[in-house]
Amino acid sequence: MAQTILVVDDSASLRQVVSMALKDAGYEVLQAGDGQAALAFLDGRKIGMVVCDVNMPKMNGIEFVRAAKALPAYRFLPILMLTTENQESKKEEGKAAGAKAWMLKPFTPSALLNAVSKLCLP
Repeated sequence: MAQTILVVDDSASLRQVVSMALKDAGYEVLQAGDGQAALAFLDGRKIGMVVCDVNMPKMNGIEFVRAAKALPAYRFLPILMLTTENQESKKEEGKAAGAKAWMLKPFTPSALLNAVSKLCLP
């Protein structure tokens, strides 16, 4: 059975690009437009990892990471932040919240898939 990856970004076109790359590599993909919508997927289903933007409406990526890590079933869930944010302070905030990795946009699908293959839970 394919691993499931949750893609969280307020840009529908970016979610589409990430989802296509992941699906082409054999992953199942769930999509959410913000952190609040993403939390609804953390309902007990098995998710291998999350690819998440930082700047989003309703609930930003770092707030989502904190909320996800507060759920016992998902506290070890690997989360890759995929963002335009390059400030060290933002990276530190993300790491402190529980994000496992930080990747800058624009990205190449091969770099994304490389990171996913290293982080995704079996």
